[in-house]
Amino acid sequence: MAPEFPILLTVDPADAGRRLDQFLTVRLESVSRARVQQLIAEQKVLVNDAAEKASLKLRGGERITVLGSAERPPLRAIAEEIPLDIVYEDDDLAVINKPAGMMVHAGAGATEDARNRGTLVNALLHHFARLSAVGGETRPGIVHRLDKETSGLIVVAKNDDAHRKLAAQFAQREVKKTYVALVHGWVKKDSGTISASISRDRVRRIRMTTRQAGGREAVSHYSVVRRIDSPFGKFTLIEVKIDTGRTHQIRVHMTSLGHPVVGDKLYGAPAELKAGSGRGKSLRTEPISLPRNFLHSAELALVHPRTGDRLAFRTPLPAELQAFLAAVEEAAARSPSATQA
Repeated sequence: MAPEFPILLTVDPADAGRRLDQFLTVRLESVSRARVQQLIAEQKVLVNDAAEKASLKLRGGERITVLGSAERPPLRAIAEEIPLDIVYEDDDLAVINKPAGMMVHAGAGATEDARNRGTLVNALLHHFARLSAVGGETRPGIVHRLDKETSGLIVVAKNDDAHRKLAAQFAQREVKKTYVALVHGWVKKDSGTISASISRDRVRRIRMTTRQAGGREAVSHYSVVRRIDSPFGKFTLIEVKIDTGRTHQIRVHMTSLGHPVVGDKLYGAPAELKAGSGRGKSLRTEPISLPRNFLHSAELALVHPRTGDRLAFRTPLPAELQAFLAAVEEAAARSPSATQA
């Protein structure tokens, strides 16, 4: 339901010292900080009946009026000649092996500039003559999503009928999705289920969290592939099957256990790993880093929307993840009393 304007707010004394845009991002729970800043720039936010800057420091007691919603700039998906790793294709769907670093589609508020370039949608429009229109002009063919820094399998619908039937399979949890992740620390149990609702963090809006009431149901099942004790610290290689597809689900769930995904700086993983935190402190080993998340959509199984045939796909870890894992395991093998469980 669209909000009714004007929205009237009063700044509590506890919010004294907070920036205007930060205050509104918390109080307007369904509005991103970027959208709040756009509202302020369009002078649709008044503080004591006067337009102010986003950086205004509040003192407490101010009357804030939100006059309306931000004007959304036009957005049109543009075809671009970008290489695609097409795992499977027929008249109804395609399965793509998406690389890390590629957004699935342009984000909210993006215009026809660099923010709407290099996305999977841009590449799809160039490679395929027809895509489903169910998702709208900015998301043709997109049935589900992967995070920008997550690689792996994603299914795309070529027509509206296929899109609706595939979307129904996702909604009914009939699509089987398996991810491979490397996380910090040794996960205690060999397998387990994380059932913790997920909602947007009220302070850091780009993050999700399991620590707030009222989130959306999310269920992840993990199993340990192996544990590694290296000079760079302890790690666990896991497979994760998800029943739901919430934003950042695996990343948030593993962080909730105290085991963030390697490379995931947003959820607390270090940017660089230095030798000395695990076995083999005396070894001279250069620091290593991973410029992406160690999270890969490795398996996807679904029912073909037209034929009813069962389709199953698997793709190996991309080269950069294989190289990183090999570096950690090689360092572990060279360290004194090295062990892998």
